[in-house]
Amino acid sequence: MKAGMSILLTVFTSVVTAAEPNTFITLNDYLAYAETHNAGLLSKKQEWIAATEEIPQAKALPDPEIKYSYLTRQSAMQMSQTLSVMQMFPWFGTIDARTETALKQSDAAHQKYQSARLMLFKEVKQGFYEFAYLAKAIDIAAENLELLRHFEEVARTRYTASRTDQPDVIRAQVELARIEYMLSSLEQLRKPTVSKLNKALNLPEDTNLPWPKVEKFNAAALDYEYIVSLLRQKNPELASLNFEVLAAKSGIELARKNFYPDIGVGVEWTRFERSGGMSGRDSVALMFQMNLPLWQDSYSAGERQAQALAASIEQERIDTENALLSKAAQSFYDYNDSIRRIRLYRDTLIPKGQELLQTSETAYKAGTTDFLSLIDSQRLLLDYYLSYQRALADNRQKLAELEMLVGAELR
Repeated sequence: MKAGMSILLTVFTSVVTAAEPNTFITLNDYLAYAETHNAGLLSKKQEWIAATEEIPQAKALPDPEIKYSYLTRQSAMQMSQTLSVMQMFPWFGTIDARTETALKQSDAAHQKYQSARLMLFKEVKQGFYEFAYLAKAIDIAAENLELLRHFEEVARTRYTASRTDQPDVIRAQVELARIEYMLSSLEQLRKPTVSKLNKALNLPEDTNLPWPKVEKFNAAALDYEYIVSLLRQKNPELASLNFEVLAAKSGIELARKNFYPDIGVGVEWTRFERSGGMSGRDSVALMFQMNLPLWQDSYSAGERQAQALAASIEQERIDTENALLSKAAQSFYDYNDSIRRIRLYRDTLIPKGQELLQTSETAYKAGTTDFLSLIDSQRLLLDYYLSYQRALADNRQKLAELEMLVGAELR
């Protein structure tokens, strides 16, 4: 057992090499650091270690009892010394049932650790992709600000040439102010977005993280039946409850052992001495001891309690499975819906929006359309770009949620 525990502790204390926070760029940087530094996850590791240490305790026999007595009889000046050793043994199968309970509870603690790890990874992934979306949104807003400055210059040129009215210049300035406000708001959003990541990474709240680098979008084709099958097989929350059910069933068997006595065997040595230094013969006695399990109502209540606990955990497992399947169905829909939105904006709306903006600018310069039409086309394209980036972030966040639910990578 000591060797096994040594291996276990080696696994616990092995540290994944992680970059320093100020050099974080990729998602793997974030995940590696979170796994080795998040306080909640480290707490679950220690709970797993603590549960594992229950196993050797469950296997152990009670400590043997040693008794010593020294008796003096004044009348005959006779003295005796007695030394006895007694070892109690639980009823047959008690230690096996107790050990099995501890083993299953340790397995359940391991799965709880795995569940916490997946929850942490989902939190980090969702925060990472939200941070990446913010970076793209700021870039898009900044590019639109430059575009509007260009439109303002066009309006000023036309106004100077008396080819348009002053309101066009004012409209351009109003729109500039609106985009400047949007850009400022997005930039101010960086701190709370980073703060959420710092919490997951167990970093100081004011740690400044660099803008992330996101891999190229690649829509993974997922099958719902496969998702459901994987969830039932690998979800650690379900696995933890399965082990708790098994532990509770072992607890029922352990409760039944209370109806049987514990048995003790031992040896007693006695030495007699008479006055004048004359000694009698030593005696050695073999001893047998047994407790009497008389309180049957109490033992029956303990067994019913263990059965009720097992039934409760089984119902909790069923309820948890139903809740997880419901979440998986919604996440699966959201994931596929985000793919549809990505394709809509990427393949249709953005190209058409770009074409509309170019046409509107050409028409405005030629004096065949008004400035409001140009601004409307600019607003529309800005909305398309932001919605496209939002759909990309949503897709990766929903994939992270599905991976947490099924307990496995899906890409």
